[in-house]
Amino acid sequence: MLSAMDSKVIAWARAVKARHPGHTWPAIWLFTDDVRLPDPRPVAARLPRGAAGIVLRHDADPARAALGRDLARICRDRRLVLVVAGDARLAVDLGAGLHLRAGRRAARAPGLRPGKPRTASAHGRADLVRARHAGADLVFLSPIFPTASHPGAPALGPIRWAVLARAASLPVLALGGVGPATVRRLPRRFCAGAGAIGAFS
Repeated sequence: MLSAMDSKVIAWARAVKARHPGHTWPAIWLFTDDVRLPDPRPVAARLPRGAAGIVLRHDADPARAALGRDLARICRDRRLVLVVAGDARLAVDLGAGLHLRAGRRAARAPGLRPGKPRTASAHGRADLVRARHAGADLVFLSPIFPTASHPGAPALGPIRWAVLARAASLPVLALGGVGPATVRRLPRRFCAGAGAIGAFS
């Protein structure tokens, strides 16, 4: 069952999807994190069916591949989208898409299945340009708000974020400090969705 916190963010994502009917990919994404969300399986299992995505990070977890297999199974059962950060081989093994860090093209990414997305992270204009050149389908621009993932790091803020997103030529989603207290501050016109950790954990 969704918590009240989940429900507010998901309701916002559904409204975004309605405003951008031409966008193929989900408007809400769960980012896994081996510190803040050691076991993302229960959270993944309650994401809205057919309307969310998961970015598998867990880079320091020696059992990352096993976690990936479990998440891939959950995604198949619930019609969610799965992408793997920085590991094209694991993405292929899982039948998932690929997440490019800072928009950088993967050194080797053969065998990705047709129809699987390439997502990217970005922290400024240069990363957004790299993401476009690398063939990303969408990009997560962060941090829009202060975030527990990077305590003390400067945030872009909604205005600066919107300026960067407006200049990008691909769908831009917000990441960093997104939750029920901040989600309605996201720039409605230029924001194609959001990624989060704490909003679901």
